[in-house]
Amino acid sequence: MVKYNMKQTIKKQFPIFKNQPNLIYLDNAATTQICAPSLNALTDYYLKYRANVHRGVYNIAEKATTAFENARISAAKFLNSEQNEIIFTSGSTAGLNFLASSLTPRLSHRENVVITKLEHHSNLVPWQQAAKHYGFELRFIDVTSDFRIDLESAKKLIDQNTKIVSFAMVSNVLGSIAPAREIISLAKNVKALTIVDAAQAAAHLPIDVKKLNCDFLVLSGHKVYGPNGIGILYGKKELLSESVEPISFGGEMVSEVTVAGATWATVPHRFEAGTPNIAGAIGLGAALEFIGKIGWKKIANHEKNLTKYALQKLSPLVKIFGPSLPTERAGVIAFTIPGIHPHDIADIINTKKIAARAGLHCAEPLHREFRLPGSVRISLGIYNNEKDIDALVSALKTAKKIFKV
Repeated sequence: MVKYNMKQTIKKQFPIFKNQPNLIYLDNAATTQICAPSLNALTDYYLKYRANVHRGVYNIAEKATTAFENARISAAKFLNSEQNEIIFTSGSTAGLNFLASSLTPRLSHRENVVITKLEHHSNLVPWQQAAKHYGFELRFIDVTSDFRIDLESAKKLIDQNTKIVSFAMVSNVLGSIAPAREIISLAKNVKALTIVDAAQAAAHLPIDVKKLNCDFLVLSGHKVYGPNGIGILYGKKELLSESVEPISFGGEMVSEVTVAGATWATVPHRFEAGTPNIAGAIGLGAALEFIGKIGWKKIANHEKNLTKYALQKLSPLVKIFGPSLPTERAGVIAFTIPGIHPHDIADIINTKKIAARAGLHCAEPLHREFRLPGSVRISLGIYNNEKDIDALVSALKTAKKIFKV
């Protein structure tokens, strides 16, 4: 097995830093950079065996099918699931929209769906739209003043009429790590389905869907050092077989078609209509294997230490939102500087080749909850180091001098 040194070898596995040697990339919550193994897997497919999957009996078609299904095996291993519990999507947003569309038509005005106030819009707007259409109640678990999901609020809101509980494992703004097992346990007590948005967690925390006992989970390839336009929807096989209906129809997802109707293929293929993102899936499989080769212990130690360092260096300069202890958060840090608009901060640090995000981060209700017009967000990856934080601190000091604050 290849061994990667967090301080030396890792960054060399990301080609962008060879082409952009001065780039300090701190926007990993939006999109991580693609690793060389993933990029190589994409290139190999396009250059050596591009063909459709599950259809052809010729050599390169069979090779494409094998590589595509091997990616499903890699995804299952990454999440500790069964192979037929992995559905390829275009990303977390697609997975959440699919679940909201497929699971809610049977809900009535007497029933409710519970989410939290810190959700990304992709785990909010689909439920809002479904609630308008089908009439069920949408409830919001509170966030505490110290930026955690309020379990007491969850206990009050999740009741016998709750049918679905959907929440982010890690906040894309606060970095807060959700008490996932506790929330899932509350949902199970009332026989509600559980959905975990792992978009921000998958690159930072080991995920075991069997230990979590969640019913569904989504993640995006472009946030785990893989390609854009590919993601994973995990679902328990009995639910995918019996409780979830396809919402996209066409080739590959059918078992038999007559002029009178159609029957569906087995899980997971019934949920993958048409030609899938074959290259993306293969590239995602390679990225997940890359993470596995590094090892979660190395990743966790690196990110915990770097997050601690960042919090220490940033605290005297900015107002940070999120848990104060690095053990209670992932490497996502949102902050403001009173007297400077977040966009101005982002513009100034950009002149120093530092890429960070400013705005509402697709979590407008959360910003409203804390009366924030926006924030600056840095988010750490496995290729970041203390020098990146030092450069950010220097750039922020420049911003404060310019605005005299």
